[in-house]
Amino acid sequence: MSNNNYNTLYGITFNPFRPDVPNSALTVPPSVDAFCRRVEFSLADGGFALVTGEPGTGKSVALRILAQRLSNQRDVVLGTVDHPQSGVLDFYRELSDVFGLDMPLRNRWAGFKSLRARWAEHIASTHLRPVLIIDEAQEMPDAVFNELRILTSKDFDARCLLCVVFAGDRRLLDRFRRPELLPLATRIRRRLDIGPASREDLSECLDAVLEAAGNSGLMSTELKTTLAEHAAGNYRVMMNTADELLAAAADRNVDCLDEKLFFDVFPAPAERKARRRK
Repeated sequence: MSNNNYNTLYGITFNPFRPDVPNSALTVPPSVDAFCRRVEFSLADGGFALVTGEPGTGKSVALRILAQRLSNQRDVVLGTVDHPQSGVLDFYRELSDVFGLDMPLRNRWAGFKSLRARWAEHIASTHLRPVLIIDEAQEMPDAVFNELRILTSKDFDARCLLCVVFAGDRRLLDRFRRPELLPLATRIRRRLDIGPASREDLSECLDAVLEAAGNSGLMSTELKTTLAEHAAGNYRVMMNTADELLAAAADRNVDCLDEKLFFDVFPAPAERKARRRK
């Protein structure tokens, strides 16, 4: 069923359980707010920042919040890398596209000079470093990590021409412990490590998205508690479960998502076995 049908059935302006909820519906945990402020304060100096956490714990939401806050600042140039698996040459091509340069193909030296000149020009006029956000950074080759470190360094490492935010799962931390990437790892100034969410945080997240969507009564209080308990601290697990319940409710013409619907859609193991025997 399309989102428009859900909107009509339940009086909501968007599906509150999908990843593409509006930024205004996102809750900002104190740790994420503090990290964003630290990055904002360091825009005049540049350098590297790191967001880590297991899948589904809120890294992408933290990046969305950070990107919105940086975009709202005057004179901040913000770019994102969409293909972190690229080799060095393709990485230069992507950077040239992100920062609006016409880089000659197969000429890394020309790209190196052009990017540094563009960033230096921006710094001279605004006193702020351009920002580059790289999600799923655990997929980046070592050569690209080290190229980026050298590319952004100036005056014998006394200045950094760019503010770079890496985000990835715990594999990224393991990679930064390797000798090949220690020179970069030791330059990371701002860190945010996101752990499993508490049940209270998960319940507050549900309250916030339901209110923002326009129907705070769409889900019973008991079901919110049940979803928070079953999610094991993982926002993505909770939202995927809630989205499945919304689809089931629409199919059954149910007005409110409650615990009865939850146990009908997700029966306990013993009940599943009993159903199969029938």
